[in-house]
Amino acid sequence: MRNNLTCLICNLLLAMGMTASAQALELCGTLKQGELISGHAFNATEVTVDGKSYTVDADGRFLFSLARDAAKNVKLSIVYQDGTIENYVLPVAENTWDIQRIEGVEQRKVTPAKADEAEILREQKDVRAALTSINPDIQDWQKGFELPVEGVISGNFGNQRIFNGVPKNPHSGTDIAAAEGTPVKAAGDGVVLLSGGNYFYSGNMVILDHGYGLQTIYMHLKEAKVAKGDHVKKGDIIGLVGKTGRVTGPHLHWGASLNNVRFRPHALLEMDLKQCRQYLPDNKERL
Repeated sequence: MRNNLTCLICNLLLAMGMTASAQALELCGTLKQGELISGHAFNATEVTVDGKSYTVDADGRFLFSLARDAAKNVKLSIVYQDGTIENYVLPVAENTWDIQRIEGVEQRKVTPAKADEAEILREQKDVRAALTSINPDIQDWQKGFELPVEGVISGNFGNQRIFNGVPKNPHSGTDIAAAEGTPVKAAGDGVVLLSGGNYFYSGNMVILDHGYGLQTIYMHLKEAKVAKGDHVKKGDIIGLVGKTGRVTGPHLHWGASLNNVRFRPHALLEMDLKQCRQYLPDNKERL
């Protein structure tokens, strides 16, 4: 009888331990195209989503983003300190994107001339270098974010734009219309990766690094007020609203990128409001 009771207790403890271990993954946010997800997996050392690696801090906290056109399911894998690997298949809800028709754009900005190719390549090279930067020593993203400028939303993330009747790539950020010269604030603490440039499409631009591959982007500025390498605090003035680059009027294009995957920037403002839930792994293996 005592042996049976001992076995029963052992089995219960084992089951409880397996359940606790299986429920160690917590994800906060909406699993939907264009969203930002924060996660926590105690003792995690590596996290990948569809093969793309994301930085994990010492407490097992991490971020990952879902692209505008993310597949209906993504595979999340977590490696723990003891060598265990847990895999999860996460369902991703589809989003509905609008079609936005914009007329009156300088035609040269819609269909660039061959003479503009060098300037476009310079812009692409500089932006790519900034948005592929990953600094695990910066953890400014954990301090929270705020709206960089007050104004009217004139373009939403994910919309496909048709300039002068010519379809273009989906919009990679949110446009906020404001008077030219309106101060633009840093949405969060960070380090300046790029400043100025007067690029062909983006005009004058600032890109801030918030750590772990998370950057915020500020385009079409009249001028930048910071220099590359500066460390700024949330709310610091980093530039002025302008109408440089491909625009029809003064506004701020505010973008957000994680590991060079663009997502809806307003998701940064909702990080503390996200609903969280725990997930069970689909399978577990050893390294």
